[in-house]
Amino acid sequence: MKQSFERILITAALPYANGYLHLGHLAGAYLPADIYARYQRLKKRDVLFLCGSDEHGVAITVSAEKEKSTPQAIIDRYHPANKSAFEAFEMSFDNYSRTSIPLHHETTKEFFREFHSREIVVAKKELQLYCDKDKMFLADRYVEGTCPKCKSTQARGDQCENCGTWLNQTDLIDPKCKLCGTTPVVRETTHWYFPLGRYQDRLMAYIDERNKRDGWKDNVLRYCESWFKDGLQDRAVTRDLSWGVQVPVAGYEDKVIYVWFDAVLGYISSAKEWAIAKNKPDAWKEFWQKESTKYVAFIGKDNVVFHCIVFPAMLLAWNDAHTEHYVLPENVPANEFLNFEGQKFSKSRGWGIDVQDFLKYFPADMLRYALAVNLPETRDSDFYLKDFQARVNNELADIVGNFVNRTVAFIDKNFDGKVPLMGKRTAPDEEMIEILKQTPVKTGELFEQYRFREGLMEVMNLARSANKYFNDHEPWKTLKSNPERCATTLHIAIQTVRSLSILLEPVTPEFSANIWKLLNLSSTTDEREWDSATQLVLREGHQLQKPEILIHKIDDKQIDEIVKFLEGGEQIPASVPLAPLKPTITIDDFKKIDLRVARVIEAVKVPKSEKLIKLQIEFGNERRQVVAGIAKHYTPEELVGKTIVVVANLQPAKLMGLESQGMILAASDESGHLTLVGLQSEIMTGSTVK
Repeated sequence: MKQSFERILITAALPYANGYLHLGHLAGAYLPADIYARYQRLKKRDVLFLCGSDEHGVAITVSAEKEKSTPQAIIDRYHPANKSAFEAFEMSFDNYSRTSIPLHHETTKEFFREFHSREIVVAKKELQLYCDKDKMFLADRYVEGTCPKCKSTQARGDQCENCGTWLNQTDLIDPKCKLCGTTPVVRETTHWYFPLGRYQDRLMAYIDERNKRDGWKDNVLRYCESWFKDGLQDRAVTRDLSWGVQVPVAGYEDKVIYVWFDAVLGYISSAKEWAIAKNKPDAWKEFWQKESTKYVAFIGKDNVVFHCIVFPAMLLAWNDAHTEHYVLPENVPANEFLNFEGQKFSKSRGWGIDVQDFLKYFPADMLRYALAVNLPETRDSDFYLKDFQARVNNELADIVGNFVNRTVAFIDKNFDGKVPLMGKRTAPDEEMIEILKQTPVKTGELFEQYRFREGLMEVMNLARSANKYFNDHEPWKTLKSNPERCATTLHIAIQTVRSLSILLEPVTPEFSANIWKLLNLSSTTDEREWDSATQLVLREGHQLQKPEILIHKIDDKQIDEIVKFLEGGEQIPASVPLAPLKPTITIDDFKKIDLRVARVIEAVKVPKSEKLIKLQIEFGNERRQVVAGIAKHYTPEELVGKTIVVVANLQPAKLMGLESQGMILAASDESGHLTLVGLQSEIMTGSTVK
């Protein structure tokens, strides 16, 4: 059951300040968070959107060691660079902080002192890996070895990124010191521990309650279930390092607070910094310590344990002894990973592209759109430069940009640039107006469920419907034959342009703002709100600005330029290894196959089957049922609305008692991953594929 809230607190995972942001970071946590924040502001809700740099922990000191520099020099280079990259990407943070500031150190110490005074954290002797050559305990990333669970040879001393297991470094197989490559020895040291296991039952109840109330993602629930199944254990909250928040307990001044404990508190210190900047030092409590706040934490899947288990446990522990309770996340929408040209982003291999470099070649809105339509919301996805080009050209430019331009240009030329009069409306007019009214509602519902790709699809479908409406009504003909009909068509079209400006703002804010300016509307008007996109707000006779091209297509030379830039690292693979070819066929053999363009209307998983999905597809005036073994690669929700290619004249077959009246086309890579063969340009369903 949904709960109403007075305000919304939004956080995005704090990026480590030891490297530049790449496109995978944006798709994982930051763009989804920004879409959500911008949407909620358009709904006129009270929003606080927070982030900042994570500047402690071994990742920083390892980078300093490699560069023969200091941790302070590392964070002072990457914090401003990443903050600038976020700004260039049009992130709308209310505050972007950093965990090295005194305010954050004091916030972290306050939590530690609280838990120490109440004997929640306890000191324990433990065995840790020690490097005799470097004369130091090997915290976290200073040691690497083989994961005892999945056997990955690149597991760190705290976690295996391959399988997500949280490790004790002494469990590593064949550990090596990352600094010198020698095998460490085991020595005894003392650390403070937080009793995660004590909170397991409450955490399980909390997640169950929030899931029922706000619908958590399946991938997040699976991660949490695996942790609970293994049983939560006490976890060290201190480390033998010199860089970080110093432990505020006498006799432990040579240790620092573990970054997993410290970093999540950066959301609270960022809110405090925001409040101080507003000259309202207690304003942060309105968002953090009021039950009427909805807190949503956007992260990548590698951060699930910290935000769904660790941080809530810390807040529960604090709340037990205080009347002013911290709010726990209402939802933690974690995305999967984005790959680049078919491979994982890799800093060590130099594979990928940083945000700051990409934005030297293309405007932020182009990147935001291309990422938004391909967000890894339920499974890993890939970013290809050619797909980026096609998305921008065929969708953002051809569907939206072209509709806006042709509408404004037609009104400028034939109606003196003024909104035409609305005349008598026909059934198609009413149908177009109804689509305009329903799209903000449908899109809003999807955004509220963190289904941003589907929400954007609804907006693009509005633009597609508007183009079809324009074409079907042929205003260039009715201008002379039926001026009233022409004026009505253009009136409805320009109202749709205004609605699109609002609905696209969470994804493409600059593009949307430029449409708004073209409409000669004030940027501060109260009319620029989400719900007004359902209405015909523009007054008859309202003067528009002169038409101009708002988005230019990407040509091949621009893609070539960025490919040349990437040639300093690994080459973009031109192909995958070729599987053995099947026997040669004649053209007459091929002509027997009837390939048709179809659109998925409905999709549901087949009960008691791990592989099968039942699809209802439409091509032309015909509707069919197809059963496909793609459940391990796509969710039913991802399939609805997709334009695909099907073998239409295949003899029907039965799968688990269900008749399949065709076969969908898909490509598989060497790992067996399937990608449906679809179309990016607009074409009528039922069209023949040759």
